[in-house]
Amino acid sequence: MTKTRFDKVLVANRGEIAVRVIRGARRLGYRTVAVYSEADADALHVLEADEAVCIGPAPAAESYLRIDRIIDAARTAGAQAIHPGYGFLSEREAFAQAVQDAGLVFVGPDPASIEAMGNKSASKIRMIAAGVPCVPGYQGDDQSDDTLVAEAVRAGLPVMIKAAAGGGGRGMRLVHEEGALLENIRSARSEAENAFGSGQLLVEKAVMDARHVEIQVFGDRHGNVVHLGERDCSVQRRNQKVVEEAPSPAVDEALRAKMGAAAVAAAKAVNYVGAGTVEFMLARDGAFYFLEMNTRLQVEHPVTELVYDVDLVEWQLRVAQGEPLPMTQDEVLARRRGWAIEVRLCAEDPLQNYLPQTGTVLGWRAPSGAGIRVDSYLQEAQRISPYYDSMQAKLIAWGEDRETARSRLIHALDETKLLGVVSNKEYLRRIVAHAAFAGGDFSTGFIGQHFPAEAVAQMQPDLRHFALAAVALYMDDAFALAEAHGLAPEFIGWHSSHESPADYRLKWREQTRDLDVLVHDGHVFTIVTDGQTIVVDVVRNLAHEFHYVCDGVQGKARTARDGGSMWLDAEGAVYCYEDVTLAPVAAAAAGSDGRLLAHSDGKVVAVHVQVGDVVAKGQTLAVLEAMKMEFQLALPVSGKVTAVSVEAGQQVKNRQLLVEVQPQDD
Repeated sequence: MTKTRFDKVLVANRGEIAVRVIRGARRLGYRTVAVYSEADADALHVLEADEAVCIGPAPAAESYLRIDRIIDAARTAGAQAIHPGYGFLSEREAFAQAVQDAGLVFVGPDPASIEAMGNKSASKIRMIAAGVPCVPGYQGDDQSDDTLVAEAVRAGLPVMIKAAAGGGGRGMRLVHEEGALLENIRSARSEAENAFGSGQLLVEKAVMDARHVEIQVFGDRHGNVVHLGERDCSVQRRNQKVVEEAPSPAVDEALRAKMGAAAVAAAKAVNYVGAGTVEFMLARDGAFYFLEMNTRLQVEHPVTELVYDVDLVEWQLRVAQGEPLPMTQDEVLARRRGWAIEVRLCAEDPLQNYLPQTGTVLGWRAPSGAGIRVDSYLQEAQRISPYYDSMQAKLIAWGEDRETARSRLIHALDETKLLGVVSNKEYLRRIVAHAAFAGGDFSTGFIGQHFPAEAVAQMQPDLRHFALAAVALYMDDAFALAEAHGLAPEFIGWHSSHESPADYRLKWREQTRDLDVLVHDGHVFTIVTDGQTIVVDVVRNLAHEFHYVCDGVQGKARTARDGGSMWLDAEGAVYCYEDVTLAPVAAAAAGSDGRLLAHSDGKVVAVHVQVGDVVAKGQTLAVLEAMKMEFQLALPVSGKVTAVSVEAGQQVKNRQLLVEVQPQDD
């Protein structure tokens, strides 16, 4: 076979996967080219690459999703191959075809394989023909509401409504009641059209209390296909993976062989080349059913790499060069050792229904240590924009056994510093530390069962955290004063007059607390709040960090100041406090004045009202898309619409006025 050799690779992606691919290619001696939008001009993947080409404005539709601009960038930079990463264009048959038509090498499967597996309905039909177990349901061409409702009823409720062209949990709904079918079908279709450009849906019987287990497969152009065991991705929210691990606590050697053989059969049915993942639902009785095949490298590929001691990006590049797979099936399985668990660190707020967050990174430090791997693109002073996915980093821990990996991951989360933007770090730690997760006996219902909304709502600062925030503000002010007047460190916080308490009023979201802070000898703080007294002895003060003793135990607090706000990471939780000691009385609750504001930077997907409409309290007035998720926006009052300031397709800023309503008495 004639090999197509290349030595320069363009990475058609951004964020942590672009950094990971660029670094992996560089280790093999390739020169690398990054592409970037105007919002990513200073991003880490741009700095890591040998060369970089700007491909357009910030919105993905005008940059990372522009096939023509990516091909032009490759030609301009002289790259002979394009690696798609994951997301964006990675599973678009048209992109792979355009790359090949341009005389370049696509580091991934052939266009025909992507097309065969890219549509869930068509791929399911193909898998049934190949003898791969599939969930009963409907995947036909008739997409009318009536047909989909009838087929859902015929399959038997509950059912899953899925976008045929997509993934990542978008365009997917679990429906338990017949009366809710039509609403969910229309909602899923709308979300699918916006996310994937196709509103085609399929219906599947929901396999309840099941696990989500996927098999990593790899094929070459010599007819070889192997699997690299399974990954368990059962801990999900909104059908999006939160925690992934390899191997699965529920899979033994015999089941691994069966699922591996089914995955290899699926790959061979479409003449698959490169890295791919075949996803299954695993029932408690050991039966498993094909879900879909992802024709790309997965977000969670690091857990497989750590357990099997392989570099899947290296394999991708070697196979793209025409080389055979470096190992046989038996050689792959013989390498399995230990356990790896991964969590996705996202800029999202669990307390606000996981609303994506934007902001400037004021502090970032990745954890390190035995068995710890971090894939990220974060840098301090970096701006997290609303245009892309909310995932900012992946934290992975490996251990000789599952408990070692789990313990290391908990410690790694404790050591991770991300300040300046709200994240799910504490939420992830609670999941990994939960007894049910530690026991390994759980399903895709884990988060709904153990982390319902009311439990997540309890994730708020206690009095001690408020007290530490007051200490942080005091120490930061004292340091600033010392630097301004050239005082030695031992004089920070020292008073020449009689001690008197300083009054603080700190606000966390809608919660405000008054604190009296008395400082002794510049380092012992007595804080009185809500009738309780808390004593904090600061024993070590470093840049943006102080160590303290409280109730006989020494702890660490990491801080970042942003004007009147103090970000505090201490005792396993990160919160941002506002110093409102001198602030005026707060205004009325948001939305009570009839003004609907955008709760995040994003794009208006739909506006459901017009001037003159009479609307009810809680009625959806507009739909906002932020970081690839759709949010239904409503007001806490009823009334008549007096102004509509935006239209569908318009990009808006956080707190921009969308709709005005004249409130009326209910």
